[in-house]
Amino acid sequence: FWLKLLLVKRLSAALASSQQPERDFGAMAQMQRQVSDYTHGVRTQHDGSTPPDRALQKLREGNERFTSGTAEKTKNFKAEHREALATHGQLPMAAILGCADSRAPIEILFDQQPGDVFVLRNAGNTLSHAEGSVVGSLEYCVGPLKAKLIVVLGHTKCGAMMGATQTMLSAQKPAKDGAPAKQSALEKLLSGLGPVAQQAQHELGSGASADEIAAHVVKVNVFAGMERLLIYSEPIREKVRSGEVQLHGAVYDITTGKVEFLGQHPRLPLILGMQAGLINTDKSLEAIVESTAQGA
Repeated sequence: FWLKLLLVKRLSAALASSQQPERDFGAMAQMQRQVSDYTHGVRTQHDGSTPPDRALQKLREGNERFTSGTAEKTKNFKAEHREALATHGQLPMAAILGCADSRAPIEILFDQQPGDVFVLRNAGNTLSHAEGSVVGSLEYCVGPLKAKLIVVLGHTKCGAMMGATQTMLSAQKPAKDGAPAKQSALEKLLSGLGPVAQQAQHELGSGASADEIAAHVVKVNVFAGMERLLIYSEPIREKVRSGEVQLHGAVYDITTGKVEFLGQHPRLPLILGMQAGLINTDKSLEAIVESTAQGA
């Protein structure tokens, strides 16, 4: 009896297991790919470029996840994603020029994975000295890497902006006797931000305190950086003029975690028009010089 009962149980178990659907590992892999927007689960050169409006929306959504405590992309980055990036190359959706402040980690505050954004950082997210490495890197990102969005990102309580404000206010005081001391690289950087601090002071009025100026100069500096980038880089300027690339400003609040998106430069048509006029003038001068040389 007991032997028959054991045989019946084993037969029942075998029949039950045979009725379970077999796992289709190929289908599972296909489902995983469908969950992601990308061919290899992470953005690589096998994926198409992201239009600027869509890239901007992805940054907005990522910052909303960051501030709400539901960040997911940075948690879901796996070993196979690293391998995919190493094998298939990068194709970032946006370039971001931000501050080097350790309280403003760009990939984290936008909840983006490696491969999503091309990040450049320095003290004050500045282009006050026509930094060639920054401009050239941004040209590389919108050129060979095909990014369609550039964001200049400042942040609240920026030490570089406070330093620039204090340097500007000190320069307005009567100079002391004696030869001026040799400037360090940091002092040169802060002095280069002087015009931005002066503009912020002018907009606020003469009664503004140093703290008020330093807070306002954050936004003024973002727009100044956008303008300088368009002045310094003809390739980026032409891509912005054609609409292929968009250049936006933003400010990150280190207290709330929220990013305020400022949009494109309010004087964008004027800046592009002025630069076009300068380019045409240069070309005309070259033509005059060439014709004069030929006539001689």
